[in-house]
Amino acid sequence: MNSLDNATIDWDFGTAYEFFLSLHVLHDPEYYGIRASWAAGIRSRIPPTERKLLEEIIPFSWWPLAWVRKLPPPKDAVTLLETLQQLPAQTRMAELFELERRSQSETARALLEIATRGSWKQSDLELFESERRRGGRREVRPQALQRYLDWWSRPEAFGQGFLSALQAYHSAFFQEEEKRIGPVMQAGLERARALAQTLSVSDLVTELSQGVRFEEQDFQPQKIIIAPSYWPTPLVMLEKLNETELLFLFGARPAEMSAIPGELVPEALLRALKALADPTRLKILNYLARESLTPSQLSRRLNLRAPTVTHHLAELRRSGLVHLTLRGQEKIYRARHEALKHTFETLEHFLQQ
Repeated sequence: MNSLDNATIDWDFGTAYEFFLSLHVLHDPEYYGIRASWAAGIRSRIPPTERKLLEEIIPFSWWPLAWVRKLPPPKDAVTLLETLQQLPAQTRMAELFELERRSQSETARALLEIATRGSWKQSDLELFESERRRGGRREVRPQALQRYLDWWSRPEAFGQGFLSALQAYHSAFFQEEEKRIGPVMQAGLERARALAQTLSVSDLVTELSQGVRFEEQDFQPQKIIIAPSYWPTPLVMLEKLNETELLFLFGARPAEMSAIPGELVPEALLRALKALADPTRLKILNYLARESLTPSQLSRRLNLRAPTVTHHLAELRRSGLVHLTLRGQEKIYRARHEALKHTFETLEHFLQQ
């Protein structure tokens, strides 16, 4: 039995989750398969001062999902902004990103110290640069990371400015967007609830994540809180809330639906076709169609550097074309045949419309 099958399921719903997730998508659109020009157009609606702050902060910030989880109903953007406004500006950012709870993390501790000290050191900059490299994140100019740390060194100004930026983003885009995506997320939640009646917890997680399976993990949650998201589909967001609870956000947007309003071609189809158009990724799928392999095994077979293989596997995962099994620290991939079949069916359906 998979260790997840011992956990109970709790359900959650809130467009407040999507408020922050959409910000990350708009500031790194290519990673999520969104047209960069469209994302830039949305960002341009935000007033210049607030837009600049968001562009300096969002690429380096994690998602405050645990904080959103504790919001009262209806857990929408208005509730989020009103709750955030009630927090003292001096401590607003530390509370939003729950730095005390994350104090086992070097980066969280560093941010707390920077806020307390009112300045950052060269060792702080090197720490964050190292963390980005370890996480496989794209390289950024040192000046960009310095501006991020500058904001944390001025906690009161940061708290005031970030709230103003979020309010501006809500007025410029999310207030109307929330009305559009809310019903889609609700339908996704209802579908997940129906699946939970027939699937084990581990199989449910694999189905909702479009191919991710957890095996032999050090952390074995007693409760999994499941909530739908829209913009990051097909990726999932995981947040360890405490020693017994795991928050699991799954992509609820249907594959045949475009993320961008009015877009004719669904992003899922376009991303899958782009992934399949690359010869290296086709070779990888050729191997994975026959057996499950780790990135290092694929690297040896393809005679390619490990980072190159990891990059291609990430593209295949974001396209939903591979299964990913997490066994401790080990990642094991195999082709997701049902996704390949669905891609061809979606293409045929699209051409016949």
